[in-house]
Amino acid sequence: MTVSANEATLQRLHAAFARRDGTTMAACYHADAHFRDPIFDLRGNEIGAMWRMLCSRSNELRIESTGLQVDGDSGRADWQAWYPFSMTGRKVHNIVHSDYRFRDGLIVEQFDAFPFWRWSRQALGTSGLLLGWTPLLQNKVRASANKALHHYISSSPASH
Repeated sequence: MTVSANEATLQRLHAAFARRDGTTMAACYHADAHFRDPIFDLRGNEIGAMWRMLCSRSNELRIESTGLQVDGDSGRADWQAWYPFSMTGRKVHNIVHSDYRFRDGLIVEQFDAFPFWRWSRQALGTSGLLLGWTPLLQNKVRASANKALHHYISSSPASH
């Protein structure tokens, strides 16, 4: 059975993620790509910068992907991440479902879903438990993550 370009891209993305190789992950995205999850809403080069930043933050990051499927120009995958959250050092086990759309053999859209409240309870402790379901805390986490990403981009020539 021949693997399509889209299947090869999805396999390359998840294999690179398991190796914490943000540079290879970035190369899997189309220049016009859009990425969205409960924390980030990114376009173009910001996506690769996010993966390079996240992969470089911890040697303890562990990724396991399952259910990689491609049907024409769309795909999906489930993956889990185990890591210490950089701001608190608290251990996180995040369970994510990703939906993909491909163009020219590259990812042009990726939408990740995970329960923000579950994540915030692990990453932030009591404040996540008590406020993780509120837009106030969600927006604070988004703003902090985007500030960290823009700082990473401005301080790292490889991120452009």
